[in-house]
Amino acid sequence: MVPAAFPTSLPLCVCLLLASGLVQAGRLLVVPMDGSHWFDMQMVVEKLIQRGHEVVVVIPEVSWRLGKSLNCTVKTYSVSHTLEDLDREFKYFTYTQWKTPEQSIRSFMTGSARGFFELMFSHSRGLFNDKKLVEYLKQRSFDAVFLDPFDVCGLIVAKYLSLPSVIFARLSFCYYLEEGAQCPSLLSYVPRLFSKYTDTMTFKERVWNHYMYIEDYVFCPYFFKTAVEIASEVLQTPVTMTDLFSPVSIWLLRTDFVLEFPRPVMPNMVFVGGMNCLQGKPLSKEFEAYVNASGEHGIVVFSLGSMVSEIPEKKAMEIAEALGRIPQTVLWRYTGTRPSNLAKNTILVKWLPQNDLLGHPKTRAFITHSGSHGIYEGICNGVPMVMMPLFGDQMDNAKRMETRGAGVTLNVLEMTADDLENALKTVINNKSYKENIMRLSSLHKDRPIEPLDLAVFWVEYVMRHKGAPHLRPAAHDLTWYQYHSLDVIGFLLAIVLTVVFIVFKCCAYGCRKCFGGKGRVKKSHKSKTH
Repeated sequence: MVPAAFPTSLPLCVCLLLASGLVQAGRLLVVPMDGSHWFDMQMVVEKLIQRGHEVVVVIPEVSWRLGKSLNCTVKTYSVSHTLEDLDREFKYFTYTQWKTPEQSIRSFMTGSARGFFELMFSHSRGLFNDKKLVEYLKQRSFDAVFLDPFDVCGLIVAKYLSLPSVIFARLSFCYYLEEGAQCPSLLSYVPRLFSKYTDTMTFKERVWNHYMYIEDYVFCPYFFKTAVEIASEVLQTPVTMTDLFSPVSIWLLRTDFVLEFPRPVMPNMVFVGGMNCLQGKPLSKEFEAYVNASGEHGIVVFSLGSMVSEIPEKKAMEIAEALGRIPQTVLWRYTGTRPSNLAKNTILVKWLPQNDLLGHPKTRAFITHSGSHGIYEGICNGVPMVMMPLFGDQMDNAKRMETRGAGVTLNVLEMTADDLENALKTVINNKSYKENIMRLSSLHKDRPIEPLDLAVFWVEYVMRHKGAPHLRPAAHDLTWYQYHSLDVIGFLLAIVLTVVFIVFKCCAYGCRKCFGGKGRVKKSHKSKTH
């Protein structure tokens, strides 16, 4: 029987619950990365703010998207470059990919991306040159640092302030995920970044996979040289990139095993892929009109992501020619010069509601650069893809989707109008592509907790417990030869060799005793008879 006093005590219980929630609120320092990296991270930050946490976001004064529309404290620091410098370096990098794609770790790190990354690495120096900001960060007593490791700044801040950290990233360049998390990565079935291999490799591919691993160790120190120099200068002690990655408490990785190939993971690695896959909203009148006018053929959504909207004129005309050959209406996000051969079925827009359009039942295909955001929106909405990867992880993302029969990959350097036309007709008319992407969509959505809620939980977990040392493997404290048990193997080998040597000596001694004496007797007997 419910006590009579229960109704009057209900408000008190609610107040206690609210109060307990407020008591658990903490202070979080956020050091983000600009560009498309900020989209998902902003979602996590906004939810943490809604849950009552005090959040301070530290950003450079020159950026594309950082710090906008955030209901929290935003601190800026000056940098040595301008927005024009940032635009110029990134445009040079992306334009190069349309001419001579840099599709290896060596070419990526030593080629056109070098200037852009030097600007990113300089953020750390700009932040720590602002003594007033550094003093402010020291005094705030933060519970944790939430960071994107792409420009290394957040890693240096976390180590400088001796705070537990949560990484939020799609991947880590080079071998720093393996070394930072001490996660096994067997080259026999775990393909390297830029390899475009599957987890089932031929002998030749495994040889190249090993070569790319060696290439990482050769070129990565050179690539991160500026970042390491700045870190050593700030921390006043020589450090390596591994020193910066090793203390990380939790790795929040923007992927999952619907996209990735199965591989070993560590207990502090959490997969939150598909966070940007939200329930589609009704389209605006403008886009609803485009979709309705497409008739029974439907539409094709074409976007190369938020960072790339202009392409070389010749390539744009080839694409426009191919798009004009299909019966579907094409909505193409493009801000470059309008191709002179643009067909009537192709509509150029400066912006489009990508996720909402992909969720529309009349969408037949998605032309994408294979960035992780677009790939997951395609998966969630069950839309087969034509993929035109340009740089970074995009080639590997495309390979994974192609392997699963959910799309077709085109080489942007070599593709013709015929290639694009055939790829579109294949994914639209061949029902297997739709069936495969729907199967992936079903697998991805079948989960116990939404990726955003999972990410928020682990950030709060690190804040509550001041880190997660119980998830840190003891491998961090071993030398390279101890990690691979070379000392144990050497010791056991020495024992085996010693035993073999002793047995051999004993056998030799026994043979001499048993057979050596008789030989001498016979010899002496012969000499007497003569």
